[in-house]
Amino acid sequence: MTTMNIAIFLARDGVLIKDNGLITKEEEIELLPDVGNALVMFALMQYKLIVVSNQPDMARGLLSEDQVRSLHKLIEAKIEQKTSVALDDFFFCPHHPEATVEKYRTGCTCRKPEPGMLLEAAKKHAVDLTKSYIIGDHITDCIAGHKAGCTTVQVLTGVHTEPPIESFSNIDYSYKPDYTCTTLIEAAQWIGNR
Repeated sequence: MTTMNIAIFLARDGVLIKDNGLITKEEEIELLPDVGNALVMFALMQYKLIVVSNQPDMARGLLSEDQVRSLHKLIEAKIEQKTSVALDDFFFCPHHPEATVEKYRTGCTCRKPEPGMLLEAAKKHAVDLTKSYIIGDHITDCIAGHKAGCTTVQVLTGVHTEPPIESFSNIDYSYKPDYTCTTLIEAAQWIGNR
């Protein structure tokens, strides 16, 4: 029988790095306070660390897939330099129903609040979603995690009060996360005490 992993799914902008809008180069990547300490705590708890990120800038034609992957390598390098913690994987959704780039113009199952990225990551990394967590600043992150069966944590960082870029009429935006806090370190402490 295969041993299942437990994961912490992390939104990228507003959770790991400051949400500065369109990020295209290294100097625009700013790790949020306490990110290093929180990731060290998660690593000590032996969680897989998986980033799940909507990338509407790809849908708008502002970034290519290669550019997004390069940015993710830069983010990972900054984190490793600060903490020696390696992230296990990055998943991103380039789709949007009103995308400028035709190949990304679709209503998909991977764009949060849909759970597709989490389901794909769970399959690839043998993750037990029912024992895993998602941490996001937007309620759509938490809804995606809830749909996948994860425990949900909302951190009140980033631009969490701004409405989603795309409205989903079939989603209950009154959904309340399992835990709400102000920093990633608070989320790590809560998870560590469960």
